[in-house]
Amino acid sequence: MHFVDSANIYVKAGDGGDGIASFRREKYVPKGGPNGGDGGDGGDVILKTDTNLTTLLDVVSQTEYYAGNGENGAPHKRDGADGEDVVILVPVGTIVRDRDTGLTLKDMKREGMTAVVARGGKGGRGNVHFKSSTNQVPRQCEEGTEGQDRHLELELKLVADVGLVGEPNAGKSTLLSRISAAHPKIAGYPFTTLQPELGVVDAGTYQRFTVADMPGLISGAHEGRGLGDQFLRHIERTRVLIHVVDAAPLDNSNPVEAYHTLREELQEYSPSLAAKPELIAASKMDLEGAEEGIKRLREEVGREVLPISSQTGEGLKDLVSRTLEILEETEESTAPQGNPE
Repeated sequence: MHFVDSANIYVKAGDGGDGIASFRREKYVPKGGPNGGDGGDGGDVILKTDTNLTTLLDVVSQTEYYAGNGENGAPHKRDGADGEDVVILVPVGTIVRDRDTGLTLKDMKREGMTAVVARGGKGGRGNVHFKSSTNQVPRQCEEGTEGQDRHLELELKLVADVGLVGEPNAGKSTLLSRISAAHPKIAGYPFTTLQPELGVVDAGTYQRFTVADMPGLISGAHEGRGLGDQFLRHIERTRVLIHVVDAAPLDNSNPVEAYHTLREELQEYSPSLAAKPELIAASKMDLEGAEEGIKRLREEVGREVLPISSQTGEGLKDLVSRTLEILEETEESTAPQGNPE
C-alpha cells in the first residue's frame, strides 16, 4: 500500500432548505390559516478515526466532499428532510488544520474520535411561525442559511508508544518482525524500509505497547540526504525511543560514531524529540566482532545498552521488559498530580 501522510481537501456542508409560505385551502374553510413547513437542515461534513486505516491514501483519492442540502418545506406544515451528512474516515493520529487560517481544528489521537469540520446550514422557517394576533395572514418565510465550507490540511502523525530509529541496515525491521506480528520488508540492502511500519508488542500479563519503525537515517538527513527526515514526524508522539545500532558493521565502522550521528540528526530535527527517554539496542550480537562493538558503546556513550540478536532471539525478552518498565515510568511522571491539601 502506498503510504500517504498529508492531504489537502475541500469540504462543503449542505445548505439549509427554505421555509415556504402557504395557506390552508379546504372546501368549507374559506379563511384557512398559514401552514407553510420549515426547510430541512443541511448535512454536516464529519471526520472520524478508523483503526483499520494507516494512511491518508483513501482521503486523497477524492479532493472535494459535499454534504447533502436540506429540502424545502411543503404545505400542510410538512418540514423538508435534512441533508445527509458526509463522514470521512481517517487514520488515528490525523491532525486537521484550516488551510486558510492555519488554525488546528482537531488532533484526532484516539479511536472513534469525530470532528465536525463543516457545519450544515439551518433550514428556514415556514410562515406558520409568523402568525400572531396582529398578523393573521403572514406571508413571510425564511430562506435556509448556507453551509460552511473549508479548505483543510490533513497531516498524519502515527500514534505509537515506542519509536525505532537507526541507520539503514541496522536491523530495525528484523527486530520489529521478531517482537511483534508486523511483517516489514527485510532485505540485505539499505533503505528497505521506505515508510513507517507499526507493530503491537505483547509483553505478557495483558500488557501491550505499539512500536513504530522509521526508515533509516544517515548523516545529513535533516538536509534531505537519503530519505531525509520526512518520516520523523511519526515518532514525535512516542514516549520512548529505541536506537538500534549495528554492533558489528560489515564495513568495520565505529558503532559509537553511528549512534552520535543518529543523535545529531534527531537534535537537528527536534530537540524535544531528541530529549525523549531512550534505550540503545546493540543489534547483531551473534556476529563476529559484536562483543567489541558493544563494549565500545557501553564505555563511550554512557547510556544503557542492551545487546540483542534478532536472528537468535537473544536479548529480545530483556529489551521488551526494559522498554515496558520505561513506558510505565513515563506514565507515572506525566500523570496529573492531586491537589495539595
